[in-house]
Amino acid sequence: MSVDVVVIGAGMAGLACARRLAGAGVSTVVLDKGRGIGGRMATRRVTLAQGEIRFDHGAQYFTVRDAGFQAMLDALPGATADWQTGAERPQRVGLPGMSGLPRVMAAGLDVRQETEVTGLTRNATGWTIAVGDMALEARHVVVTVPAPQIAPLLGPDDPLVTQIAGVAMAPCLTLMAAFPDGSPLPFITRLSETEPLAWIAQDNSKPDRSDTAVTWVAQASRDWSAQHIEADKDAIAALMLTLLCQAIGTSEKDALYAAAHRWRYARVVVPLGQPFLRSADDTLHLGGDWCLGPRVEAAWQSGDAIARDILERRDVA
Repeated sequence: MSVDVVVIGAGMAGLACARRLAGAGVSTVVLDKGRGIGGRMATRRVTLAQGEIRFDHGAQYFTVRDAGFQAMLDALPGATADWQTGAERPQRVGLPGMSGLPRVMAAGLDVRQETEVTGLTRNATGWTIAVGDMALEARHVVVTVPAPQIAPLLGPDDPLVTQIAGVAMAPCLTLMAAFPDGSPLPFITRLSETEPLAWIAQDNSKPDRSDTAVTWVAQASRDWSAQHIEADKDAIAALMLTLLCQAIGTSEKDALYAAAHRWRYARVVVPLGQPFLRSADDTLHLGGDWCLGPRVEAAWQSGDAIARDILERRDVA
């Protein structure tokens, strides 16, 4: 099979790129190793005796500053809403979970999930993309995976890999916990630079969420996450649940559900400082939030900029 562009990664950057390319008539395929669309804009569904609940266990919200990003959101009515937290800048969330926005963005695109790319090889006309026992041919490849995952695809000696050596990303451990209706609600969100739980959010306070239980998402600090990143997930959940209950004034025994998620490359600590990288032969682009900073909007800006660059160069050619 041969296409114009293969985009690796169905997170915000990959979807932004693919939407613009497909809208311009460029044959585009998006490959992602995960079961869900959206990368760290993730929502987990859990069924309890009380009913189904959801947790936004990746990105908690996003803000909008870029006019292009705002225009994209305006074209997708009903996909997002403001979360009333008292913050100075409006905080937007996906509906009915954070993954709702990328799912709407992916509508009409050729997105192939649970499809892991194991290698990229240049050929006479572009690229051969190894996917298990099969291969795809593409004139152009766009890679939007986290920066530390790029070297295994391209090889450590690729010129672009050396250019991202200074990019740094940190892990984040996340707890999802549910309590009975009527449990303490001391705050909507809490951000702390000194506590092991750097972020705590009452997840069910977001628009269009279930009211069958009180749900909380807690994200550990960079140092705490790095210290416990290799621990068993049940052990991580137990440790974080104790810390959460201390913060919200309830008991661990009252928890209806508690589970941890391990994000190895969650936070952009040192960004590249430009929207993307392009190979010397113009057939490969690298991008993602790691290019510009730890924001959903930054990922969109990177992916959209890559698509515009590809289209401009096709027009010139």
